[in-house]
Amino acid sequence: MAITIDEQALLRLLQLTSPALPVGAFSYSEGLETLVVQGHLKDSASLQNWLLQELRYGGVRLDVAIATRAHQNSQTLDRLSYWNQWLTASRDTAELRQQSWQMGRALVRLAQKLHPELQPTFQGCGSPCNFAVAFGILAAHWHIDVHTMALGYLQSWAANLIGAAVKLVPLGQTDGQLCLLQLIPELGTAAEGIVQLADDELYVSGWGGAIASMHHETLYTRLFRS
Repeated sequence: MAITIDEQALLRLLQLTSPALPVGAFSYSEGLETLVVQGHLKDSASLQNWLLQELRYGGVRLDVAIATRAHQNSQTLDRLSYWNQWLTASRDTAELRQQSWQMGRALVRLAQKLHPELQPTFQGCGSPCNFAVAFGILAAHWHIDVHTMALGYLQSWAANLIGAAVKLVPLGQTDGQLCLLQLIPELGTAAEGIVQLADDELYVSGWGGAIASMHHETLYTRLFRS
């Protein structure tokens, strides 16, 4: 029996958010490594509290908001270019900017190999293309609706940082999965709110994460790239 269009979109979302997607997400901690070294994150409770604050006030909100605009403007190259440049300018630190660019380049290469017809879109978007922008373009091409895309992006982001914390704190695998499970209601709330943000509501208060990212550049030893 042939699968439905909705089932195809779900399977494509799972592919797009899979840890196996070759974009190198596993090598970044977004300042989490600094917080562990400084003793701010010691257990699953402190990790969950940090992730909750990031969901409510941090930079991931901008990522999803711009992915939404890339999805909605995937056929309008001047708007894609505008929002790509806007997201680059919003990065607080060099490491966060490089993460967004490096993951974006990897996803663009993959997307163009899978779908050569997308090459003009990515060229019009500009280089380097931020990961969130490339994510939104590919999600639109795969007919993944905006809200589902936002949920997938946030879940993948949370799972990646929890995976980093499992190594750094360290946490047990079960503790990590419990933390992710407990975040589900907040992920849904965040996704619903972010996709409805107007352009003049695109701001964050992620100064804690920015400071952690700045300090990460000077850590004596590092497991992660950010």
